[in-house]
Amino acid sequence: MNWLIKNFLRGLVIVVPIALTVYLVVEAFVRIDRLLNLRTPGVGFAVTIIGVIVIGALATNFVGRKLLQVTEAVFNRAPIVRIIYASVKDLLEAFVGDKKRFDKPVAVALSEDGAIKTLGFVTQDDLEFLSMPGHVAVYLPFSYSMAGGLVVVPSGRVQRLETDSASMMALVVSGGVSRAGVRAKQS
Repeated sequence: MNWLIKNFLRGLVIVVPIALTVYLVVEAFVRIDRLLNLRTPGVGFAVTIIGVIVIGALATNFVGRKLLQVTEAVFNRAPIVRIIYASVKDLLEAFVGDKKRFDKPVAVALSEDGAIKTLGFVTQDDLEFLSMPGHVAVYLPFSYSMAGGLVVVPSGRVQRLETDSASMMALVVSGGVSRAGVRAKQS
C-alpha cells in the first residue's frame, strides 16, 4: 500500500504541472480565437501576436508616438480608467518595459540584529520626495502568487544581492522551493 501511495504522489508531481500548463496554453488559444470569432483554431492567437508586434513597431515612429500620446492623455483624464490604465502599464513596464523596476534584488533585515530577512526588489532608491530621506521602497512578492506588498525601510536594512532578478523572483514565488536558474550575476 505504501508503494502505491508513494508512486501516486510521484505521478501527481509529474502529471499535474504538465497537464495544467497544457490546459492553460490551450485555454489561452481558445479564448483568443473565440474573442476574434475565427473558425480555424490558432489563427486568432497568431493574429493577436502579429497585431501586438505591429503596434509595437508603429509606436516607434512619429505618427505612432503621437497617437499613443493622445490615447494616454484620454486614458489619464478619465477618473477610474486612469487608475486601471496606469496600474497595468506600470506593472507591465516593471517586468518587460524599457524601465524595468524589478532589477535590484535585495534582502531586507526584519529583525534588529539582521538574523531574519525577506527577499524583495528595490523599486525606489530615494524617498526624499515623501519626506523620508534615507529610506527605500522595497517590493516584497508573495509566495505562490504574483501579488506582493510594498514596504518602506531604512536603506541600512537593505542588502543588495548579486543575483539574477528572474531567478530570485522564481525562488520567492515558489515559496523557496524552486532553485531552478538561481545563480549569481556574471560580472
